[in-house]
Amino acid sequence: MGILSLAQKSEFANTSIPLPSSKSESNRVLVIDALTEGKNKISNLAEARDTQTMISLLKKNPPVYDVLDAGTTMRFLTAYATVTNQNKVMTGTPRMCERPIGILVDALRSIGGEIHYLNVEGYPPLAIHGLSEQKTDKVKIRGDVSSQYISAMLMIAPVLPLGLEIELEGKVGSRTYIEMTLELMAQFGIQYSWDGNKIKVAHQAYKPTEFAVESDWSGASYWFSLLACSDSGALFLEGLKENSLQGDSKIVEIMDHLGVKSTFKDGGILLQKQPVKGLKSWDFTHCPDLAQTVAVTCAILGQDSIFTGLESLRIKETDRIYALQQELAKFNAELREIEPEVFRIIPSVTMPNEVQIHTYEDHRMAMAFMPLVTKTKVLIEDPEVVNKSYPSFWKHCELLHISMETKS
Repeated sequence: MGILSLAQKSEFANTSIPLPSSKSESNRVLVIDALTEGKNKISNLAEARDTQTMISLLKKNPPVYDVLDAGTTMRFLTAYATVTNQNKVMTGTPRMCERPIGILVDALRSIGGEIHYLNVEGYPPLAIHGLSEQKTDKVKIRGDVSSQYISAMLMIAPVLPLGLEIELEGKVGSRTYIEMTLELMAQFGIQYSWDGNKIKVAHQAYKPTEFAVESDWSGASYWFSLLACSDSGALFLEGLKENSLQGDSKIVEIMDHLGVKSTFKDGGILLQKQPVKGLKSWDFTHCPDLAQTVAVTCAILGQDSIFTGLESLRIKETDRIYALQQELAKFNAELREIEPEVFRIIPSVTMPNEVQIHTYEDHRMAMAFMPLVTKTKVLIEDPEVVNKSYPSFWKHCELLHISMETKS
């Protein structure tokens, strides 16, 4: 675990960034591909460690699915192993085994899955013993905890003998990720209905398809932030589509308030500087992975903003709310909870000569705080943490001639 030192730089010549492929799309199409016995032609899969872990586990099919720190892989493969009637142990890193999975296990048990906890009730590791008979075609799932539970159930729904109706209870968070799952399923021939709080998927077959994964909008967000915080420059982000399935494409609208003009062109999107309009508030319910990036951007740009929809951040790779609070304080900014689940960004007034960022084993902490380089020297602890979703991130920083040095 070294430390990466980034020298201050605030001007960037027009540079093209070859973004990584979407981890979210990749992991979904891999499950769909496995459910069609690999008859599809899938291209441009993500280089992210989470995706590579899923590829390896599906290919090797070991008795123990060790997902490392990949939450999506844990949830999707738990449902996949159950519906394909396998005997599997599901486990991961110590932090992964602290992330709840009870809502998904309860849903799988209710339709006939046999799953046992091997340690703490409601958390991995798990022992899966398949699903020999479907008991019901209806299940209720809370909508406000993790959309990944819902997506996991949706993807297995077509292969269930009775199909599945999912009733979403309460507020639905990360709705765009559920929509992404359904739209990807549709591209592989699946018909569904979503009426009110009920999603229905009849028993039907996935159809073999050719599919190319789009570039990653979550990864794109850090470059939007960098340009927003810079004094001058322009960036071209390769491989992004205007009509994207990814909810994090909302970054275009958010950053329009924070000084970045976006123009879609052949092959990607051009980012250019424009005056800051101001971001008074934003609800991150459907794009929680953007919250860290936008929080840092607002803190740097002097934007006193109100954030809501951050509930799911507490059960990610780390408690992201706590982590943000600790690291923003290092350059005299604050994420203050002014009432339950309502947070205020109090921006930095004075910037230290250098800031050392602890990353909490969370890839997004490292990348979200990188744009601080526009204002001061930045030290990033455990820089390899980006391998989870964006292994080439630091190489892409080098494309912008950001001077870097690794320290032990």
